[in-house]
Amino acid sequence: MRVFPEDPRSAGMVMVAMSGGVDSAVAALRLAEHGFAVQGLFMSNWDEGDTYCTAAADYQDARRVCEILGIPLHRANFAEQYRQRVFAQFLRAYAAGLTPNPDVLCNREIKFGVCLEYMRRLGAAWVATGHYARIEHGSGGSRLSKGADAAKDQSYFLHAVEPAALARLLFPIGDLTKAEVRRRAHAAGLPVHDKPDSTGICFIGERPFADFLSRHLQAPPGPIETEDGRVLGEHRGLPFYTLGQRGGLRIGGRSGALAAPWYVAAKDLARNALIVVQSLDHPLLLTEAFEIAEANWFAPQDAQGEFACAVKTRYRQRDLACRLRIGAHGHAQVSLREPARAVTPGQYAVFYDGDTCLGGGVIERRHDSGCVPAAGPITYNGSMALEGS
Repeated sequence: MRVFPEDPRSAGMVMVAMSGGVDSAVAALRLAEHGFAVQGLFMSNWDEGDTYCTAAADYQDARRVCEILGIPLHRANFAEQYRQRVFAQFLRAYAAGLTPNPDVLCNREIKFGVCLEYMRRLGAAWVATGHYARIEHGSGGSRLSKGADAAKDQSYFLHAVEPAALARLLFPIGDLTKAEVRRRAHAAGLPVHDKPDSTGICFIGERPFADFLSRHLQAPPGPIETEDGRVLGEHRGLPFYTLGQRGGLRIGGRSGALAAPWYVAAKDLARNALIVVQSLDHPLLLTEAFEIAEANWFAPQDAQGEFACAVKTRYRQRDLACRLRIGAHGHAQVSLREPARAVTPGQYAVFYDGDTCLGGGVIERRHDSGCVPAAGPITYNGSMALEGS
């Protein structure tokens, strides 16, 4: 699989999204080494006055890397678009009792949406990033595959990128491991060679998540119950919990119950109740089938009918064998060969044929063998106050 276009001289200018980290730095390095006309762009998508935001320091790192590589660095601010297209939707999903993944939305709406168009207006023929994934461009279209480093593969987060956008993307480090990336950065004298990986919400950064969410979302407390309706305590608001969660329940041991930890098994939105169980293999946590919506397929002509493939229902999960039945209007039904634990509405299901990413969609409804409804359609629950969106 080719990482770069065959002829750098006729490829045109390649714009690299420079994050200030080692991955985008080596992406730019490799393109420059192969003779491409390279420029960089640093994007800001969050309020830099926030004490948790590292954009100012990251920009200085990106600037130093570009100076060493001898390439121009542009700067753009997409904070307003991020709030409207990603953050507002993120909050609405939480308010509806779902568990969204903003990194997927950010890739689709910002990095490979408004930012890609901005780069093309600057004259870029190709856009490159430091993602651990691979793309093969051919006459039949562009194919997204897993990165060579299985521990760092990011194809899961890229499944919602529009096929037309995918056709103009390059992932120059997709065939490298993280260790190789750091070695190349060190050998080239790049000051970010040992910079720690960023974590936390895309562009928002590392911060106490529950406190951050409570500043933007008001949700009423309610009962924590067993599956048979026994009240164990009070939750702080359904948006602050996710399926399979163990910590933060503050219910401790209970007389008549097993001396075992409690896990979130379901959210009863109608009663504002959080349902908990004492086993990760409880039927309420195991899912045999689920439905997806808002599906994006990289080769729509091939994603038809019913066929066997593999699926991930969360990042870093092993591939699960499944049967996929494509429906209309972005919907599909998924039957798993074996029950999976904590399949979570609002998260994304991403489908694979070997290493090739077929596409994916948001998990809308799961079907389990328990007695509590797994989830309803993805809608906004108007009883919860939404702020700052």
